[in-house]
Amino acid sequence: MRSNPGVFLVLSKVLDLAVAPITWALALLLVAAVLRNRGARGFVAGVLAFAVLYVFSTGTVAGKLSALAERGVASTARPGVVYDAALILGGALDGSATALSGQTEIGEAAERLTAPLELWRQGRVKKLLVVGGDTNPVPGLPSDARRVEALLVAWGVPADRILVEERSRNTRENAIEAARIVADQQLTTLLLVTSAWHMPRALGCFRAVGLSPDVLPVDHRASGVLGYAYLPRADALNASTAALRELTGRVVYWVMRYTR
Repeated sequence: MRSNPGVFLVLSKVLDLAVAPITWALALLLVAAVLRNRGARGFVAGVLAFAVLYVFSTGTVAGKLSALAERGVASTARPGVVYDAALILGGALDGSATALSGQTEIGEAAERLTAPLELWRQGRVKKLLVVGGDTNPVPGLPSDARRVEALLVAWGVPADRILVEERSRNTRENAIEAARIVADQQLTTLLLVTSAWHMPRALGCFRAVGLSPDVLPVDHRASGVLGYAYLPRADALNASTAALRELTGRVVYWVMRYTR
């Protein structure tokens, strides 16, 4: 199944909004407001809005959804292998904070950077391939990939050991553009590093373009949202939303035949 990359990118952002529990709650509140003078219907809609917001804001539900997103994910990195390259996917930087501060700000997925850096320091990878551009690039400012490259250099990695791809805007394009560099550089042994919840979709995309990297899942989330299990918390709502978005994304990518 073919699609226009630009259209798919826009639709994916709309879908992100559509699968968010807070969107459902706001829609139900709108229905409640419209039906406020129509007896029980408006009241029911309001109760449902509260229920949706509460349920997905609990650590119990967020934990189960996060665990579902990470189910079956395990490292296949081979201790005795020195990999030609570690593939570093985007998502480690906090784009909003970076735009506001003007400095490179690392987000909660920092292990996407620190894990491959440590592998390089241990001599287990020869090169680091930084994959991923910006969805909304700002003229005159470096892409996230270039910012990551600068961080790696500052942390001691020689510039000639870093490969950069800054055209791709989503996981599907990450795989396509990375495959071109892998072919051009004649890289054979590859290690894919990304968040555990993101790994199944990412690996599927790379397999779809003919690559079969070993994997190193990092940034595990399943065990980090279970505190205060039945009290509503903003971080639990964020975790639920992220898990729902990823699980929905896998279905969409499978339907589009972007993953294998």
